[in-house]
Amino acid sequence: MRLTDLRGRSVAVWGTGREGRAAVVAVAAHGPSRLIAVDDSANFLSVPWEGELAALAPLAGGDHAFAALVAADVVVRSPGVPQTHPWMAELRSRGVTVTGGSALWMADHAGRTVGVTGSKGKSTTASMISHLLAAAGRPNVFGGNIGVPLLDLPPAQQYVLELSSYQCSDLTDSPRVAVVTSLFPEHLDAHGGEREYYRDKLNLLAHGPELIVINGADERLVTETLRARDANGFAAVPAASGDSRFRIDDDDLVYCSDEALFPRTALRLRGRHNGRNLCVALAVLDGMGIDVAGLKDELRQAVESFEGLPHRLAEIEDPSGLTFVDDTLSTSPYAAMHAVDAYEGRPLTLLVGGTDRGLDYAPLREHLRGLEIIVIGLPDSGPRILRELAGLPGVRTEEAEDLPSAVRLARKLTPPGGVVLLSPAAPSYGRFRNFEHRSEVFAQAVRESS
Repeated sequence: MRLTDLRGRSVAVWGTGREGRAAVVAVAAHGPSRLIAVDDSANFLSVPWEGELAALAPLAGGDHAFAALVAADVVVRSPGVPQTHPWMAELRSRGVTVTGGSALWMADHAGRTVGVTGSKGKSTTASMISHLLAAAGRPNVFGGNIGVPLLDLPPAQQYVLELSSYQCSDLTDSPRVAVVTSLFPEHLDAHGGEREYYRDKLNLLAHGPELIVINGADERLVTETLRARDANGFAAVPAASGDSRFRIDDDDLVYCSDEALFPRTALRLRGRHNGRNLCVALAVLDGMGIDVAGLKDELRQAVESFEGLPHRLAEIEDPSGLTFVDDTLSTSPYAAMHAVDAYEGRPLTLLVGGTDRGLDYAPLREHLRGLEIIVIGLPDSGPRILRELAGLPGVRTEEAEDLPSAVRLARKLTPPGGVVLLSPAAPSYGRFRNFEHRSEVFAQAVRESS
């Protein structure tokens, strides 16, 4: 479905956040017969809905929210509305078409788009692809889940987008280049289960992309992609595995087939996972027809200048000699495992915990087996994580009542020259407004405890 298909139809935009506002403006420009905005939250009366937005679409909430949705021909769902919302099944049973702003945008722009998703690494990899494309003479617009709604993006010849599982689930058109960085269970409450999450995530690949690039070192991703290939008839290009065209060998050099491009150390981002992200990005450029080997000097300079994104293994200087690391966007045990690996060989204290949504922390337990590490648990999921880790030789567990007290405790317990890593392994932010707020509290606690 395209925006032009909404002309003369009754449309309800479900959600009044950034995505919902962008959808209202975009849909209104295409002549719907009726346009209404819907907010089903308990505080809908406090939603600032006035001026141009109110003129384009009146706001329905409270007892009127569901009635406004079922009266529409088409509902444009914001990504924050989960697929498991009880109204979703009811809308579809009544024949109401449910789509999303990202799907509407993609229908008109798929041929000019590189779309990147993944349970972890999608933001960094999408940003890296955009950065390297520009260095190779391919200007592009970077956006998506990372900040700008797709419907607000400016006109461009090339787009590079980070796409969440919520955005991917609505797509009926795949981007020309589809990229998946990793796959593990996350956001299960919003999708209905592990299989449903994988289905929604990999929907990015399900509608005829010309090129698919995946992280070939992720066994689960390879397995699920093979399953999808059997169903849909496409094949993926693996990167970062031992036999991939783009890989990092034991000599710590980045290779394109048999040609060494530059050292892994050209990329300042820590961790084997970021080395794999780089290989995926290079494979995307290669698949788009760019002579990566011929431009290796230009690409090396671009890799050296790539700074990564905030709140992802971001180090905070401290006069004590300890290294405090803000990895607050670590929203799963698998992400925390990658972060632990990034500081292999150094004394490490790991701060974990956030909203408890029932994730399985057994993989984290197995990953920490055999390590000497201190783990401090924060509310609300911290105590449950610590119980999962109980009895592991070499793993010392401690509880803290909040993040500042955890930082103070970590400062006391971490050996000289060690690392204090806030990598919460939690799918949401617990007692914080968002990840930026959690980062601010962490940085302030580091300063005040020094």
